Amino acid sequence: MPLPRYDVHQHLWPEPFLAALERRTEPPCLRRSRDGLTLVLAGEPEAPFDPAPHDPARRRDEIRGDEVDRVLVCMSCPLGVETLPRAEAQPVLDAWHDGVFALGEPFGVWGAVALDDPRSEDVTALLDRGAAGISLPAAAFATEAGARHVRPILAALEARDRPLLVHPGAAPASTPALPWWPACVGYVAELHAAWHGFAAWVRPAHETLRVVFVALAGAAPLHVERSAARGGPALAAFDPLTFYETSSYGPRAIEAVGGVVGVDQLVHGSDRPVVGNPPVHRLGPAGDHALASANPSRLLAGEAAPLEVPA
Repeated sequence: MPLPRYDVHQHLWPEPFLAALERRTEPPCLRRSRDGLTLVLAGEPEAPFDPAPHDPARRRDEIRGDEVDRVLVCMSCPLGVETLPRAEAQPVLDAWHDGVFALGEPFGVWGAVALDDPRSEDVTALLDRGAAGISLPAAAFATEAGARHVRPILAALEARDRPLLVHPGAAPASTPALPWWPACVGYVAELHAAWHGFAAWVRPAHETLRVVFVALAGAAPLHVERSAARGGPALAAFDPLTFYETSSYGPRAIEAVGGVVGVDQLVHGSDRPVVGNPPVHRLGPAGDHALASANPSRLLAGEAAPLEVPA
């Protein structure tokens, strides 16, 4: 039986989640006016919000067009919901989970948890509910104290042999107002810090934890020679349990990162609806099978998957 084709990184804001954001009066929130909805975040300019790309029926049509069989949706970490005080975060997280778990196939879920008081039982409950794994904002790994703080989450994932997804988080309030700045500067820098922090403070304590960094970890593995020359975690670029999702980059970056870490560590993701069409990798049929089928299967199940291209 052929392996399914995966998209491991999309976002979908179901109606219960939108309603929860509208009920909030402080960022992150949605404000409704005669002109429609406006998304208000602490560190980014206010922006019009169109709910149409989050319509499940429309998304299913896009998934069929992308020729994938299963899509994993995750919390939009740049909103900063996970880092709110638990009393504020939990109702919003519950609304998101209720909405996305109700979608059914072809959707799967990366669970999200409140981080002011990380609890292993939150992880266990979401995995029991059907989550593929847990997503965390990259800033959790930017300091040793931050990595230590989320150990209950990491330990619970490792105990259940489930993966972690690392995604850029909320932009700080001092972020420049240029609309492209958070994605092109802040997110990349945050992913770089998280990749190095994970290698330094997490991997030694969680040797069997599988992890995937979105957006190629901001191309952090390309700096392996600089890291090696300065005593950094150069071997992290060759960790078989660390994967790199390809969204928001094209063939140059995908091929370059793959040239360092190996094509077996790359997994397909589109970041819909933030980014439109899925990335083009130009790795041929064997590479496509690896990114969309074999590698995601290893990431999610931890099992060796056949790498041959189906006839």
